[in-house]
Amino acid sequence: MWQEIGLELFKGISKLFINPLFYVAILFAVLLGYVRVKRERRSFRTRILWGWTEAKRMFADIWKYAAILSILSIGIGLTVTTDWIVTYSIISVFLVVLFMYQLGSPIVAGTLAIGALWIGYETSRTFSFLSFEWFGEMNWIQLSFPVALLIGATVIVEGLLISKTGAESASPVLEKSARGLTAASYLSKRLWLIPLLVIVPGDVIQDFTPYWPQFTFGSESFGLVLFPIVIGFQQKARRTLPLNLFPKLGFSVMAVGVMTIVLALGAIWFPLMAAISLAMGALARIGVWLYYAVKERQGNHAVSPQSSGVMIAGVLPESPAEKMGLVIGECIRKVNGQTVSNERELYEAIQINAAHCRLEVLDHQGEVRLRQHVIYRHDHHRLGLLVVR
Repeated sequence: MWQEIGLELFKGISKLFINPLFYVAILFAVLLGYVRVKRERRSFRTRILWGWTEAKRMFADIWKYAAILSILSIGIGLTVTTDWIVTYSIISVFLVVLFMYQLGSPIVAGTLAIGALWIGYETSRTFSFLSFEWFGEMNWIQLSFPVALLIGATVIVEGLLISKTGAESASPVLEKSARGLTAASYLSKRLWLIPLLVIVPGDVIQDFTPYWPQFTFGSESFGLVLFPIVIGFQQKARRTLPLNLFPKLGFSVMAVGVMTIVLALGAIWFPLMAAISLAMGALARIGVWLYYAVKERQGNHAVSPQSSGVMIAGVLPESPAEKMGLVIGECIRKVNGQTVSNERELYEAIQINAAHCRLEVLDHQGEVRLRQHVIYRHDHHRLGLLVVR
């Protein structure tokens, strides 16, 4: 018996690969890396991260979260309909293809999907793209409750991902400061894909795909569906260093997820509260994006040319600069005992002792620290620094 259940579960999980959203997300993650590398080469004559980094990390960052959410979803018994899954997938495809990653949070697509089904329900039309009607007595109000809990949980995961990986994914973008100098802002643009295992009513599945895994509670049959939830993210750091901005942003996004779940629990007493929680959560998530976008456009650039030294705009991975612990936003004042104020003076000073580089650096707290490292001939860019000129 358990072998048969395991085999059927394996078959159901394999159905993830027939969802077009799965392939669209991978394709556009690769495209994100390609565009980023072109921009970095144009600005700095080198790339910072490998072009496939975005595609690789869209899976590497999320497997533990996907497993936890799937276990919780099935353990609690949250049930969604095929109509919502298909509608959600179509809306997500449009957001990904149109590069609208500011609206790429799953709560936006999830809420729009509920809204589309509400319109279909209230106008006595079917929005089932498989030509099936609503399942039993589960209308859009009832559907909103499990959707709100699932989507609220994924928004919490979104916040965790932003906090942990937002800064390291931020790519420097050169632009003019208010004083007409070349300064750097940092664009973090990512796609994550969470394969989520959920329960759906089994009658429609049986009609559409007879071999889909199903189980029965009383007279009702249900099936397991693994479908992709795509998280799109885009935010620019300008007046705040990425290391400081993205953890705060991630915490704000997690708060939106928690708020959505807490409000949705009110549906136990007031059924419409789940739909209200989704709408409020979507507005709050958009509000978080707008708040930080407006805030970062105000004031001066955190990374701009300084008369006191050379400002670090980027550090190449596995370079001598990274091994010395240099980070974005620090200012190099002296190299091998020589005061430097621009990139040309920086590399001229390195030649004084090309085999052993000694730096005097002003850190984010305004304190001076000394760093040194042996530089070999094969080291890329010798030091591995990107600076604002």
